[in-house]
Amino acid sequence: MIRVLIVDDSLFIRTILRDLLKDAPDIQVVGTAVNGIDALEKISDLKPDVITLDIEMPRMNGLETLEALSKVRAKPKVIVLSTLTSRQADMTHRALRLGADDFMLKPRDVPNVRGIESELIQKIRNLVALPTIVRPAAASRSEADAVVVIGSSAGGPPMLDTLLSALPPDLPAAVVVTQHMPEGFTASLAERLNRVSALPVKETENGDGLQTGTVLISKAGFHTVISGVAAKSGEKHGRIIHSTAPRLHAVRPAVDTTFTSAAHVFGPRTVAVILSGMGNDSGEGMLAVKTAGGRTMVCAEEDCLVYGMARSALSRNCVDKVVPLKGLAHEIARAVKQLEVNHV
Repeated sequence: MIRVLIVDDSLFIRTILRDLLKDAPDIQVVGTAVNGIDALEKISDLKPDVITLDIEMPRMNGLETLEALSKVRAKPKVIVLSTLTSRQADMTHRALRLGADDFMLKPRDVPNVRGIESELIQKIRNLVALPTIVRPAAASRSEADAVVVIGSSAGGPPMLDTLLSALPPDLPAAVVVTQHMPEGFTASLAERLNRVSALPVKETENGDGLQTGTVLISKAGFHTVISGVAAKSGEKHGRIIHSTAPRLHAVRPAVDTTFTSAAHVFGPRTVAVILSGMGNDSGEGMLAVKTAGGRTMVCAEEDCLVYGMARSALSRNCVDKVVPLKGLAHEIARAVKQLEVNHV
C-alpha cells in the first residue's frame, strides 16, 4: 500500500482529496494536516510515502515545509497542489527547486476537482514506481535531422513521466512536447520531467535549436513553430520560433501548429505522437505529418484520461499505429531508427 498524507488548510480540499483516493486499491490515506507544522509532526508519526502539499497555508506554508523536509533523512515524496495564478506558478517553480517531486493544478470547483482523480492517482503511483534516472555524462549534441513531436492535454503530464523515462538516452532525434497548460507552469513541468527523463528536458526559448537527444517543452502562452534553417548539407535544421498568433482551438500553444510546422521542416523524418487530451487539437497536424511521409501514432484509449485529441486524428485516417502507453517509447525509438536506416 502507498501511504498518503494530505496537507491543506482547506477542509473542502482535504475532504475531496481523501474521497478521491479512497477507492484506489493500492493507496491508503493515513492522515491529514492543516499546515506545515502539523504536517511535520504527522510525517514523523505516520511515515507516509507521499504527501500532497498546499503552498499557501497559515503558520508554516508549503515552501517553508519543503525547507524543513530537506533536513529529514527519510522524507516522503511530495506533490505540490497549485492554483491558477501567476504568483502560484512562481511558487510552484520554487517548490520544485526546494525538492518537491511533482505538482498538480488545484481545480476551483467540485466538478473540476472530481476530474483530477485519475491524474492524481497516477502521479502518486508514478512517484513510487518510476526508477531513478542516472543520466550519462553530457555529450556534444548535433543538430537534429529527425524530430519526434508529442501532443497532449488533460491527463497528459503523468503519461509524459512514463513515456520520457523510457526513451533511450541515445535517441537520434530531437523531441518537442506540446502540452496544454496555463501560462507560467510549463517551466515547472520541464523541470519536473528533467528529473525522470534519460534525455535532458527544458522549456522552449525563442531561437532554440533542435538537437539530437534533447527534449523541449513548448512554453505556455506561445505557439511553438518549428522553422527550417538551411545547413551546408542542403538539409534543413529546426529552430524554435515563439509565435503570439491567435489561439487555435482556444489554446496557445496548439499541437496542430507544432505538428504542422514540424512536417514542413522535417517531412518524412517526423514522428508524431498523441497522448491524452480533450478537444480536436492535433488532428490537422497529424494529417500534415502523415501527408509529408512521417510516422504517426496515438496512445491506446484505455491508457488515456480523455480521448478527444487522438480521436480527432483517427477520424482523419492518418494514424499508423495505436499503441499502449507502456509500448510507446519502444515504438518511437523503432520509428526513429527506421528513419535513420532509410536516410542512409
